[in-house]
Amino acid sequence: MFRILNIWFLSSFLVSIFVIIPILTVFLSFFENTSDYYELLKNTFLIEYIFNSSILLISVLVLTFIIGTGSAYLVSFYEFPFSNFFKWALILSFAVPPYIYAYSLTAFFENYGTAYTILKNIFGDGNYNRSIPKFDGMLGAILSISFSLYAYVYILARASFLYQSQNLIDLGKNIGFSKFQSFYKIILPAARPAIVAGLSLVAMETLAEFGAVDFFSINTLTTGIYNSWIAFDDLAFANRISFFLLLFIFALFILENLSRKNAKYHFNAKGGFKQKEKNKLFGKKSFFAFAFCFLIFFLSFLFPLSQMLYWTVKFPENLFDLKILELLINTLYLVSLSSLILIIFSLISNYGNRVSKNKALNFMSTLSISGYAIPGVILAIAFITFIAWLDESVIKTLGFLSIKKLFIGSILGLVLVYFVRFYSLAFNGIKSGYEKINISVDESAYLLGYSKRKTFMNIHIPFLRNSLLFIIILISLEIIRELPITLILRPFNFETFATTAYISASEDLLEAAAVPALFLILIASFFIIITSKYILRETNE
Repeated sequence: MFRILNIWFLSSFLVSIFVIIPILTVFLSFFENTSDYYELLKNTFLIEYIFNSSILLISVLVLTFIIGTGSAYLVSFYEFPFSNFFKWALILSFAVPPYIYAYSLTAFFENYGTAYTILKNIFGDGNYNRSIPKFDGMLGAILSISFSLYAYVYILARASFLYQSQNLIDLGKNIGFSKFQSFYKIILPAARPAIVAGLSLVAMETLAEFGAVDFFSINTLTTGIYNSWIAFDDLAFANRISFFLLLFIFALFILENLSRKNAKYHFNAKGGFKQKEKNKLFGKKSFFAFAFCFLIFFLSFLFPLSQMLYWTVKFPENLFDLKILELLINTLYLVSLSSLILIIFSLISNYGNRVSKNKALNFMSTLSISGYAIPGVILAIAFITFIAWLDESVIKTLGFLSIKKLFIGSILGLVLVYFVRFYSLAFNGIKSGYEKINISVDESAYLLGYSKRKTFMNIHIPFLRNSLLFIIILISLEIIRELPITLILRPFNFETFATTAYISASEDLLEAAAVPALFLILIASFFIIITSKYILRETNE
């Protein structure tokens, strides 16, 4: 038994070490020597990178808070026309990555774009370009990222609102609060942890965003990392900017934790939990609630979807020129292989933690799941840095053949970085499932003669089946949308829908980018609809 215990412990330990290595590489690479490009950039654009990243981050957080919290409040506390539809339809924005939203925004409002065509068909010839607003640059990036990511705040805020007791609302009424005062002073503070968690995810994704900011030619820390490596071949400086970006992310979490101090976000209400009652809206209030939710749904999902569909129908040659089957096979191949590896090793790691009960291993596991907080472009650069160091310092020193080609520009390297990036999704998802399995179940199995392996295979895995399905779908959705990791580490001539759309857009061929973007949205929407029953559980309704 001690030997088996060591096997589970060692397996979990090795998985955690593998995930931590790229994260540590970013910090250790800060002290490496860089080229003259560092001095040039430090005296010119570095401040601009930091300033633009800050403006982008603050603006997106404000906008996603308003959109996500407002829509979550309406569908959680009120009944109005199509409120049940909006409850799940508002999460479809996840299907539209920021870079695809950016393409749609530009294609619609550019000179002689879709907006111009619509006005011309309705009112005849005219100089409409002067009247059509232009959403490009920083404003375009803010809108693209906000409408793509607000669902993080919406989902978590709605979940918190759902489980708030009616006692809280009655308390506000009894002390004379208006509905706005109850929302601002009671409901919103009680939901703060969930909203902050959603905003934290938005912050990480915003700072990590590459496609949209690159499309709008905005210099941020993320584009600086990419350009340092691709344009100037300075891997050390790319890691140095990565270090600054990580500090940026960690500083946000520290400031938020300090701001809370000893604040409490629960209320002691007599009588226990009382099921929340939804208020039915009528007249103008009902119309405004419907209009707000429909506007968000239209802008975040229908608008980019219809724009991509319009370009596809208008230029059908792009549809026939695209190797759709090849792109679909490539995308599903990455999704299947990555999901399988993530599930297998996350199961092993979780079970190793469960049976060993080792504090050091628990700490390592906690540290390893921080990979999701690190932008994909940073992980890709860190992985390349580590492989280059390993190849030069260890492999060649021992007289072996170079391993760079095995890991860099290969499916293996791509899947390994996916593993580090999305390990926290798989690990935390399985961990939450394990928390529902009482340890007495394991003890009973041992008394019946089950070994640890049989307990794991015959009891735990069947019990975790639904959790595993949910995790696979979440991972699939992330990989389908992922751009920088795939762009940097993919093999030569190996494209996905995401990379094909990006390459076409970067060459100013938005019409050609529409077809792969449309397929990406449709596939991602399919996965989101499947997961919606898990995301929108309403056990208390």
